Amino acid sequence: MAPPPPAAAPRKKYFTVDEANKMLPLVKAIVGDIVRQFQTVSELRQRLSVVLTEHRRPASDPYSEELAHTQAELETQESQLEKYIDELSGLGVELKGPDGLCDFYSVMDGREVYLCWRLGEPAVGFWHELNAGVAGRQPLLPAGAGAGSGGPSRSGHRHR
Repeated sequence: MAPPPPAAAPRKKYFTVDEANKMLPLVKAIVGDIVRQFQTVSELRQRLSVVLTEHRRPASDPYSEELAHTQAELETQESQLEKYIDELSGLGVELKGPDGLCDFYSVMDGREVYLCWRLGEPAVGFWHELNAGVAGRQPLLPAGAGAGSGGPSRSGHRHR
């Protein structure tokens, strides 16, 4: 029997600036959950790290049950964090950092770029090259100013 065909690579979703901004209410809610969940996971990891590295305890230690409970809680919280990140990815949005930095694929002048947004910003107002990262963020141009000037306009171009 032949092996099943390989799964198709997930198809990228491309956004105009307007499309990305219209998705922001949902994206903000999910990213807010991610940021809070990341904080919870980080605090649990830190608590466990301190206990495990500084306080070597025998297996009969009365606190070993609490330690096991905290480790189980960490696994639960990490799983929830993964679910939130998967939910965001399912929308076609890439999480770039635990501070709520996100990228939306777009096309500008025939090449792929990212529209860039961070939790707390009122709208998608920046873009950058795929390999530039947040340090390469550039402001989007006002509507009508994008023709030939190198950046997508706020109204957005129709993309693939």
